Amino acid sequence: MSTKPSIPKGTRDFLPDELVKRDHVFNTIASVYGRFGFQKIETPTIENLNTLLGKYGDEGDKLLFRILNSGDFLSKVPQDVIDTKNSSLFSAAIAEKGLRYDLTVPFARFVVQHRNELIFPFRRYQIQPVWRADKPQKGRYREFFQCDADIIGSDSLLNELELIQIMDHVFSALGVPVTIRFNNRKILAGIADIIGAGKQFTALTVIIDKMDKIGITGVIDELKISGFSDEGIETVKAILLIEGDNAEKVDFLAGMIQNTNTGAKGIEEVKQLLKYLESFKAKNKVILDATLARGLNYYTGAIFEVTANDVKMGSLCGGGRYDDLTGIFGWEGVSGVGISFGADRIVDVMEQMQCFDLRNANTTRVLFVNFGGDEEQYALKALMQIRYAGIVAEIYPDPVKMKKQMSYANERKIPFVVIAGSKERENSVFTLKDMVKGTQEEISLEELISKL
Repeated sequence: MSTKPSIPKGTRDFLPDELVKRDHVFNTIASVYGRFGFQKIETPTIENLNTLLGKYGDEGDKLLFRILNSGDFLSKVPQDVIDTKNSSLFSAAIAEKGLRYDLTVPFARFVVQHRNELIFPFRRYQIQPVWRADKPQKGRYREFFQCDADIIGSDSLLNELELIQIMDHVFSALGVPVTIRFNNRKILAGIADIIGAGKQFTALTVIIDKMDKIGITGVIDELKISGFSDEGIETVKAILLIEGDNAEKVDFLAGMIQNTNTGAKGIEEVKQLLKYLESFKAKNKVILDATLARGLNYYTGAIFEVTANDVKMGSLCGGGRYDDLTGIFGWEGVSGVGISFGADRIVDVMEQMQCFDLRNANTTRVLFVNFGGDEEQYALKALMQIRYAGIVAEIYPDPVKMKKQMSYANERKIPFVVIAGSKERENSVFTLKDMVKGTQEEISLEELISKL
């Protein structure tokens, strides 16, 4: 007996109806990006591992999918590497390439490689799949799409404002109420400085970033395990539990870290961003959140994260400022800022909220019944003109019983059916049946096109 085929955990097949919804999300995001003047690019699925490793922290490196070298890869591995039984050394010897973990690091490589062909500041967007060897769970997949936008070659905080506006525009257009949270890694660095843990900055941000998953108690426990002082932990706790509006939070943080050089710079940047935010009225909540850390090493300034208000689903969009990402590829001092929409999670949220309105989706609007012979030819001529008019239409491929063709239209949820039989052909008309209302009428081809 043959085994039923399957796909790897954390991946999915997409049926036509599902792709209509995904395309709606992709097209909405791309449309907003285009409206803000971003240019589309693409990069390869596969990158050299030396491009990817070390850019996402130790945890991120563990989640990289590695691709075995072609041919007899074992024959090229030194015996001493095999004898050590060290998985990291062995992996490096048998795999030189990997699937991209995100679109940001490949973008940095792209900018350095093509810097003589680009005009800066360069505003780019990219919608492509990425892969992470993560544990699959609700809203978290091993293969998923990211929809990125970046502005590189400028350190102006107006760019952060634009990205917040883009997030607000996209989720408003999709009908998903969200909260846009932001923070600044310099503020987090200031917190590390005042508790005497500057050398533990990365560990601090990784733990703080778990706040929404493990709560304040879990954060405190992990800080203790990691060796942070009791006094330092109390300071971090006070900062993570601050309340009030954005201005009140900034004042509180300023009182705590204003005397640290990096922290003071972070406060200054947040105040300027808040001033810019006064220039437009966001349709969604935009709040300063001191618990937001985003534990990726390359963020240096503003950081963003978006969550749905009505559905528990983790981050729907995130990003931040990176002041020297291109430096890892030999071009130092180039500042950039970017965001990435998690389209798959957005689709899942919209499914749960039942907020898809796809009446104008690019799906079949009318089906021509096939009677065969001369009637088939008559229908084909009309079908051609209807398609030239921009209407999505099809004809049933076989002249089978009318009941079977009507069942096909019902199952496909095609709203209109055109009957072009011998009577209609003789009178140069068509019978249009409304499958939703159950009504039908005889009309000319011109009227048919106008009505559809």
